[in-house]
Amino acid sequence: MTAVRPVDAASILLLDRSGGGIRVLVGRRSSRHVFMPDVYVFPGGRRDATDRLVPVSGPLNPLACERLALRTGTRCSDSRPRALGVAALRELYEEAGIAVGRPLDAVAGGDLPFRPDLSSLRFLARAITPAGMVRRFDTRFFTCFTDEAGIDPAGATASHELEDVQWIDIFDPGGIDMPDITVLILEELRKSIQEDKSLPFGRAAPLYYTQRGRFLRDLL
Repeated sequence: MTAVRPVDAASILLLDRSGGGIRVLVGRRSSRHVFMPDVYVFPGGRRDATDRLVPVSGPLNPLACERLALRTGTRCSDSRPRALGVAALRELYEEAGIAVGRPLDAVAGGDLPFRPDLSSLRFLARAITPAGMVRRFDTRFFTCFTDEAGIDPAGATASHELEDVQWIDIFDPGGIDMPDITVLILEELRKSIQEDKSLPFGRAAPLYYTQRGRFLRDLL
């Protein structure tokens, strides 16, 4: 059997702190999905080949980019870190209807109707799907505050990709069914918020992966 190689992916934890606490946006994956159906996750998906070509209205913060580039064989000057940020915001728009960036006056072809603004993205964590799964992803998890990005939390809408889109308290998710990795990343967010509510751009990010059957956590 040919080994399944992980493909680049990006996910975003969009955070709303307007009500005193902190809520994160999640949605239920459609039952039609082969990979993790009927569970609640953060918006996200694989990096498209065209993501590196999408014009942006704001670049990644240099500190976040440096962390993102670690152990990938790339530098911040390369297109890969930028493309991962674009992928996170593209998926947020496609799955939850929220555009983080500058609107365009006209849309041509399959382009996004906005230029993604990557400047408010923090790199939170990275996780690689273990071998043996039907799908494998090398996922970078980003965070973004709605107030910094000028986003109205009420604008989130469900899609054919993510159903029952909702905001949940990061400290009290209400018992919804989430995959183990989503629970783990949410716990990383809680720890980060408790350490510093501003979520500094250059904060060390954990890398989760499996090696010889052992589940490991390193810091980037």
